[in-house]
Amino acid sequence: MARDGSVVPADPQAMVVVKKKTQTSRSWILIDAMGQGSMLDVDKYAIMHRVQINARDLRILDPLLSYPSTILGREKAIVLNLEHIKAIITAEEVLLRDPTDENVVPVVEELQRRLPKLSDIHQQQGDGKEYIGCQHDAEAADEDESPFEFRALEVALEAICSFLAARTYELELIAYPALDELTSKISSRNLDRVRKMKSAMTRLNARVQKVRDELEQLLDDDDDMADLYLSRKAGSVSPVSGSGAANWFATSPTNGSKISRASRASIATARFDENDVEELEMLLEAYFMQIDSTLNKLNTLREYIDDTEDYINIQLDNHRNQLIQLELFLSSGTVCLSFYSLVAGIFGMNIPYSWNDNHGYMFKWVVIVSGAFSAIMFLMITIYARKKGLIGS
Repeated sequence: MARDGSVVPADPQAMVVVKKKTQTSRSWILIDAMGQGSMLDVDKYAIMHRVQINARDLRILDPLLSYPSTILGREKAIVLNLEHIKAIITAEEVLLRDPTDENVVPVVEELQRRLPKLSDIHQQQGDGKEYIGCQHDAEAADEDESPFEFRALEVALEAICSFLAARTYELELIAYPALDELTSKISSRNLDRVRKMKSAMTRLNARVQKVRDELEQLLDDDDDMADLYLSRKAGSVSPVSGSGAANWFATSPTNGSKISRASRASIATARFDENDVEELEMLLEAYFMQIDSTLNKLNTLREYIDDTEDYINIQLDNHRNQLIQLELFLSSGTVCLSFYSLVAGIFGMNIPYSWNDNHGYMFKWVVIVSGAFSAIMFLMITIYARKKGLIGS
């Protein structure tokens, strides 16, 4: 603003630069109910407007920020943050972040394979064409009854559970031989290998624990699980007129087949009972058991590491005790030899003794007797130490 109160117009180019800095574009892939994928390079405001979620929910999916594993149920979307899988699931489509990541590419391929319904696949192949892969018809028919969001959620849960299980298996292949080698030979190299392996195990254990806690929290709360039934909520809401706000979640022609009979009954009666979340509860429980099994393997590995550390400490204490025993043995021998040296030193001093006249043989006898006494004392200490087990035989 100028001194005279007039408004100074801002530079349009500077405004564009500021806008680009504040609205960083991210790479997304959109997979629809037919399994067709399309790349999206849009900012967060476009995503928020498309799936109708808050900025704090979208912030959870930011790869630059560190958030624990989370599964959030919103009015028209499921916000999914499971390690590298960062997705937004609606009743008709899936938005997956960073589709070019090497860990996300298998998830995209699996979504494109499993999201299309069996009836849609037959329709795509045309009339008169025989469906290939008839051996999977029974499995596909079971999945066909599940809502779209549950099929997408199952793919994500299966991918993250398999990923963590594979990392655990790789760690086990490295850890157990390294621990066995350490018990056979304690060296700086082996200790450093075990230290790095234990650090990797601690980090992996924390990641698995977060996923397990999130699934356990969902299973303990029926209301949170009910929020994940997007198709049921979309079917119970009256459609919005064209003059109103954009309806991003219009009911698809095949939406009726996505909802189970229990869900249809709950929509018709518009009330929630304990059977509403049974389908989702069974789905989450299956993967909860799988991730819990992975966590148990890591806990077993941790216990094996702790047992190895206890064994190493016992070995080190044993070596330390042996050094102390050797030091005590050598100190006892030194005391015995010092007595012999004391007698020899006294008689070897250049001091005239009146009783030494004409008795030169006394020196030799005293030296011999003191030496024999020192030897006998040292032998007695040695025998006593062996009886007490202080030194080996």
